[in-house]
Amino acid sequence: MTSTLLDVCGLNVYYGESHILRNVDLSVKPGQMVCLIGRNGVGKTTLLKTVIGLLRQRSGSVELERRELSAMAPHGRARAGIGYVPQGREIIPQLTVRENLLLGLEALPGGLARHRHIDPLVFELFPILEQFLNRRGGDLSGGQQQQLAIARALLGQPKLLLLDEPTEGIQPSVVLDIERAVRRIIDTTGISVLLVEQHLHFVRQADWYYAMQKGGVVASGPTGELSKEVVDRFLSI
Repeated sequence: MTSTLLDVCGLNVYYGESHILRNVDLSVKPGQMVCLIGRNGVGKTTLLKTVIGLLRQRSGSVELERRELSAMAPHGRARAGIGYVPQGREIIPQLTVRENLLLGLEALPGGLARHRHIDPLVFELFPILEQFLNRRGGDLSGGQQQQLAIARALLGQPKLLLLDEPTEGIQPSVVLDIERAVRRIIDTTGISVLLVEQHLHFVRQADWYYAMQKGGVVASGPTGELSKEVVDRFLSI
């Protein structure tokens, strides 16, 4: 087993000529939950999009289990073991919950042509989805859609799960449900999680944090050692 699952080294990413990510170094170990914190616009979402391959780096590397991913398209990275839940969830509103879930199986070898079984673990994590299997995704609440998006990503059996602001705009009771589910995913499956989050209670569930500012990592450490100064600087509105 490698000592790290994900290694991001010297990453530089541009939008046109705008330099967004600046020499970012970051790692995630197997079974670890890592949180990216920072104010809006500092590059957190850009980093996740680069890891999954939606954006290309100008320089630097992204490795999963020491395998360089830079030349690989997003679907290839999904099949290599990266699940991605974007900000805004991006479930397909016209499809039912069941149909949305089945799309997650496309990340498995052979895709839907070979796989039609929905792992019951997702219903243990998110019981509401089993009740609403035949309901259209667009008819779910925001919190239910977020649970659906996470469950869909899990069905691809990722080694690393990328979550971008999973509690944004969600009622507090569902936020706690999602927190508990993510922690259980890590504890029961060994999947690693790289999370972008502003909710302090959720941030503290992580094992490690990286704080970003102006496109670079400016602080990092165990979340148990998060000081009030760091919280005020990177999480307060």
